[in-house]
Amino acid sequence: MGHLLVSSVIALPAAADAIDPDDFLPFDADQARIGQLLFYDKILSGNRNISCGTCHHHSLGSSDGLSLGIGEGGAGLGADRTPGTGADRIQKRVPRNAPGLWNLAHRGIQTVFHDGRLQKIDDDEYVFDSPAGSDIPMGLNSIIAAQALFPMTSDTEMAGSPGENDVATAVAAGVHLGWPILARRVATIPAYAGMFSEVFEDVEGQDDITIVHVVNALAAFIGTEWQSYDTPYDRWAREGVPLPARAERGRRLFFGEAGCAQCHNGPLFSDQQFHAAGLPAFGPGRNRKFDPINRDVGRMGKTDRLDDAYRFRTPSLRNVAVTAPYGHNGAYPTLRDMIRHMANPVGSRMLWRPEMARLPAVPWLAAGDFAVMEDRFEMARQAQYLEILPVRLSDEQVGEIEAFLSALTDPNPFDRPLGRPESVPSGLPVD
Repeated sequence: MGHLLVSSVIALPAAADAIDPDDFLPFDADQARIGQLLFYDKILSGNRNISCGTCHHHSLGSSDGLSLGIGEGGAGLGADRTPGTGADRIQKRVPRNAPGLWNLAHRGIQTVFHDGRLQKIDDDEYVFDSPAGSDIPMGLNSIIAAQALFPMTSDTEMAGSPGENDVATAVAAGVHLGWPILARRVATIPAYAGMFSEVFEDVEGQDDITIVHVVNALAAFIGTEWQSYDTPYDRWAREGVPLPARAERGRRLFFGEAGCAQCHNGPLFSDQQFHAAGLPAFGPGRNRKFDPINRDVGRMGKTDRLDDAYRFRTPSLRNVAVTAPYGHNGAYPTLRDMIRHMANPVGSRMLWRPEMARLPAVPWLAAGDFAVMEDRFEMARQAQYLEILPVRLSDEQVGEIEAFLSALTDPNPFDRPLGRPESVPSGLPVD
């Protein structure tokens, strides 16, 4: 899959560990049932028109099937999602690909988001380095709960624009100022108030419900709903059950000459570090303050360190077969395309075409969708920071690695313990 520049001095692991049920954080099942409803309830969005489940849907493997999502203001799911009309239409695409939610409750998870802007910084306590700084609330039950705080306050994802609603207007003055408004919305719905008071020991009535209770319930749902530990690979690692012959050849390549395991290692098949893989650039970018152009500098946006430029977090490969498209911006529609890129980033980038991106048509944004590719100086900067050397793989070997990655997939990825609810207490429609 392509070697890092330091590959000559790093020994590759022979295999990654299996995952067992005990590797996951424990969550309360009753809290998870509340979280299931909240996950699909649009009451948590500024304009009450999008839920967590819209972009992380059960039918789409816990993602949205798009390269760059259509968030607040859009309608529909996946490839059929439309960008809205009139005053409600979207102002820009979501800057990055919606990642799958698999195994976020694994005890080894320390960092989330493509740029790692949310990190657990204490092994014993849930203390985080986050975009909210010291304003992040105390009492969160996991990094999943901390992560759930931020899509609700993102203008493109769930909050909307200042002036449109009370949440977005509050967030404009401080990200933490929107959370009490959302918690109050939930608390004033009698069905939710009753459930919270029954399940949470510190909740006696609606006035006791805070955003911490809301995101802890969401975390209990996400953390238990999308666990995957019974893949063909896990059965091979735990019990010696042979992989299919093609997948076995792919496993040997993955942990051997293809070099994939340098970054995709450990039980999650991720080193949770950041690497510049040189994916084709497009979309609105994730602009830093005072950045003169629309671009995404990755990890550098968090650290302001030049050596972090264009680096993105190594994604877990578990259930990767059901979470296309691939890359921090969903540049590649198939696993084969992504494997070929990692084997030869420069060559694959030269062959990449805009039609490979899964982008629902948004006519008023079309002029900017691929504008960054016309900026030769920015393209040169991105090429300068590429840290992966090519490795020669035949088409057959690419297919073998793909077969191995499919062996990391749960046998029932779309049949989850709770699934999508038919209705939610707010009465708003469920996507």
